[in-house]
Amino acid sequence: MNAENALRRRLLLTGAAAGLVAATALPGTAHARDADVVEPDVDSTRAWGARSPRGSIRTLDHRPGRIVVHHTVSDNTSDFSRARAHAHAHWVQDLHMDGNGWIDTGYHFLVSRGGWTTEGRHGSLRALAGGTGFVLGSHTSGQNDRAIGIASEGAYHAGATPPRAQWEVLVALCAYTCSRYRIPSGQIYGHKDFGDTLCPGVVHDTLPRLRDEVAALLA
Repeated sequence: MNAENALRRRLLLTGAAAGLVAATALPGTAHARDADVVEPDVDSTRAWGARSPRGSIRTLDHRPGRIVVHHTVSDNTSDFSRARAHAHAHWVQDLHMDGNGWIDTGYHFLVSRGGWTTEGRHGSLRALAGGTGFVLGSHTSGQNDRAIGIASEGAYHAGATPPRAQWEVLVALCAYTCSRYRIPSGQIYGHKDFGDTLCPGVVHDTLPRLRDEVAALLA
């Protein structure tokens, strides 16, 4: 692990530890004031060199009510670098635009196996910072106008599990998203909760833990 990534993980762990010590709310019920949650380091579409959308990106004037977690079914790479996270963001965007015919990446955010977070659909990061509206995504049928889609790099339907760095950043990103949009920690779901799919694989089995850890950070 390089020094920059190690420092980022220490900062995230420091924030997580503080949240765990302060936790008093029941799991799945916690909300947060914005100042309570560490803002994660997210590389914008500009930072990773995304293609321009093939059409207009629509920003909705209401907050999402839940988070839907996915996996991208990409290789379970051992390259944990920031460059790899950017390459993965390009791979997903190309797949969604050229393969699916969508105007842009369907997910709002992507979390790499090395613990790097990238913005998916253009405008998602700016909308999240505002906390009052969000970008219409293309990630879960019936949920795109009411849920934030966060995808983990990797294929987790065949027994593989997310690396620790990826898990820690997923927790941090979900907590920050819940804080900005006032989403209860109990409103974190997996893709398969809303359709006939294996996504997000074994990550779905860890959703109770994810909700609990997010609740601890929000409390």
